[in-house]
Amino acid sequence: MRDRSSAHRFLSDDAIVELYWQRNEKAVSETDIKYGRFLFRIAYNILHDRADSEECQNDTYLGIWNAIPPARPKVFPAFITQIMRRVAINRYKKNASQKRVPSELTVSLEDYENQLISNDSVDQALSVETIGRSINDFVRKLPDRQRYIFIARYYYAESVEKIASDLETALATVYRDLHAIKQGLLIELGENEVKL
Repeated sequence: MRDRSSAHRFLSDDAIVELYWQRNEKAVSETDIKYGRFLFRIAYNILHDRADSEECQNDTYLGIWNAIPPARPKVFPAFITQIMRRVAINRYKKNASQKRVPSELTVSLEDYENQLISNDSVDQALSVETIGRSINDFVRKLPDRQRYIFIARYYYAESVEKIASDLETALATVYRDLHAIKQGLLIELGENEVKL
């Protein structure tokens, strides 16, 4: 892909999507210029391997190319993030089956595993869509700071250290916020009778 260090005026997301619709290969390079580092960071947070992350980045560009058209995303960054996460998580699962080093994704998912799964809920089958809707509703109600922490930790698989640095706050403060968020989510799921 092109060198991002040269002066470049970013195209708008709508213009990039339009390039995909026109099947113009410039769409991929413009996506890389504008979002390449962001996408790489998501993959690296999940995989902790530079080569795997670069491959996932390329697979993501192919996934975007294949998805647009027919899709016309309204929020382009969210659309490409979803594709990258799916690609990186699939790579992570493949690596994990080969007993490779666990990632920040494992740590962040383990945070929830013990709290959201109980013996009472084993027999209850609930669709992922219903659970996702409940979690989305909960996240929308969070104050900005806690919403940022939740998304950074559990969607982008950022380390607690990185989140603390981004917020210019102490690690203990982020851990305290994460604990409060988890407790709030458990209450929300309980009130809506949603169990995993």
